[in-house]
Amino acid sequence: MAENQYTEDNIRSLDWKEHIRLRPGMYIGKLGDGSAADDGIYILAKEVVDNCIDEFVMGNGRKVEIKVHEGKVSVRDYGRGIPLGKVVEVVSKMNTGGKYDSKAFKKSVGLNGVGTKAVNALSSHFMVYAVREGEKVEASFSQGELISKGEVEKTDEPNGTYVEFIPDETIFKKYAFKTAYLDKMIWNYCYLNRGLSIHFNGQKFQSKDGLKDLLENNMDGDPLYPIIHLEGEDIEVAFTHGRTYGEDYYSFVNGQHTTQGGTHQSAFRESVAKVIRDFYNKNYEPSDIRQSIVAAVAVKVIEPVFESQTKTKLGSQEIEPGGKSMRAFINDFLKEKLDNYLHRNQDVADTIERKIKQSERERKELSGIRKLARERSKKSNLHNKKLRDCRVHFTDIKDERREETTLFITEGDSASGSITKSRNVNTQGVFSLKGKPLNCYGLTKKIVYENEEFNLIQAALDIEDDMDNLRYNKIVIATDADVDGMHIRMLLLTFFLQFFPDLVKRNHVYVLQTPLFRVRNKQKTFYCYNEDERKAAIEACGKNPEITRFKGLGEISPDEFKNFIGEDIRLEPILLTKESSIDQILSYYMGKNTPERQDFIIDNLRVEGDLADELEEIEKAS
Repeated sequence: MAENQYTEDNIRSLDWKEHIRLRPGMYIGKLGDGSAADDGIYILAKEVVDNCIDEFVMGNGRKVEIKVHEGKVSVRDYGRGIPLGKVVEVVSKMNTGGKYDSKAFKKSVGLNGVGTKAVNALSSHFMVYAVREGEKVEASFSQGELISKGEVEKTDEPNGTYVEFIPDETIFKKYAFKTAYLDKMIWNYCYLNRGLSIHFNGQKFQSKDGLKDLLENNMDGDPLYPIIHLEGEDIEVAFTHGRTYGEDYYSFVNGQHTTQGGTHQSAFRESVAKVIRDFYNKNYEPSDIRQSIVAAVAVKVIEPVFESQTKTKLGSQEIEPGGKSMRAFINDFLKEKLDNYLHRNQDVADTIERKIKQSERERKELSGIRKLARERSKKSNLHNKKLRDCRVHFTDIKDERREETTLFITEGDSASGSITKSRNVNTQGVFSLKGKPLNCYGLTKKIVYENEEFNLIQAALDIEDDMDNLRYNKIVIATDADVDGMHIRMLLLTFFLQFFPDLVKRNHVYVLQTPLFRVRNKQKTFYCYNEDERKAAIEACGKNPEITRFKGLGEISPDEFKNFIGEDIRLEPILLTKESSIDQILSYYMGKNTPERQDFIIDNLRVEGDLADELEEIEKAS
């Protein structure tokens, strides 16, 4: 048996671009195709824009222009511009940048000198130019390799930096930018940088009141009382109570949206409950104080420590090295500012206390029902019968596969059987529904525990007590593409939006897209997701191809299903836009307004094949 050889020939040094392209996850988190807000293409865009924001924070340039068209991103700021002699080095030489000077970029987002280099290495086309005092230098790259570098030339352009790039399709396969995700990212920049204007594809984004604007634009329905907006040195908070279940937080560090929270968000949750308890001098449960809270907190930290390269969770325990702890910093701020506010606004204080007492009553009413539901579930072992779990969970912080964790919610045994046989047992779980769920619109949370299906879904996700316990990063509704399947999809979305809206707001909920047709001949097989793809496949196959219409997930064999839930999975995210109101959406689609809704469907829906026939029958029957 030959021994494994380990010699000098086995030792290899990678240059900066090779390492980034070989291990992109180390630099941008994950790849993805653009269907999730934290997919790599958005991280690339953010890395470029972050540099523009740092310029604005330092008092240079109040305007940024961003364009995204057919996969190409361009960003232009009007700051000082990269020093002309360093244009190439700044975007292609590791550990090179202006942010190492702590005086210049004391509270910057990116201090590692990696951001734009990663964008450069992971782009098929990357071009940068800088303008300083009437002079300009331009350079172009492909996959990190320098293609051309221009000489210094005269220009009438104002100072600043321009970057354009096209993500490399050999790394980001079949990607597409979603405007809703870019809109949200740009709005966050504006909320945190009042006075900055960002022009995105011709539309102007600007904020006057910072985090107060953020809550006003993102809250579902009217708040119970006017938004409390407090500011201090290196900290800004805004919060109120809404009319939905759960706790909803937006947290930021040095302008970075920490979507997974961190020490600053934990300190705020703890401190706001403590200050309110002290104000009323009553030992209210923190969960009752925070029930239905909607809050935003932004802090500025010197040399922040994040738990990943993509900076989505703050790990810093102190506001600055050797300084006050994060907990003490936020608690002291709220103890002064919030306590003073409540003393000056007695009507708001009275509303908050009424809300706390209401939450307390609801919690006590639910406690007995929750206990019975747990006992019933445990006794019948229904949880294990309905859920086929995976081995890795979203709570496994140290497992790099946690972002891939997915729970498919399917209808019926045949569909769940196909997915179960073809899934990745490490990261993909399956929950099997029995028939159609209840329409829970307008019902109280009591139904979550009394209804067996809803109680078990909640238990499978482990979100009963805290959203931070969520066991799967993606919750994927996998139903047939027919009338019944779409109805089940709406009933499940009603459940999530009614009782766990944070799951949707944090981009955890998706719909699985499965092919409607298979078109093949002896040499080629095409899976088609719409009529246009079917026509193109028929043309590609030539004369008399075999065409199969998949009417349900159960009709797709496990061997084929592997193609649709593996690397080439197509997921449609459930997005709530700034204009969306959960209550308005649910009352329209799930409330008692059937004639109005039916007229809308008949007037606006354009479908083909079996679904069109079924809708025609519905129209005739009405």
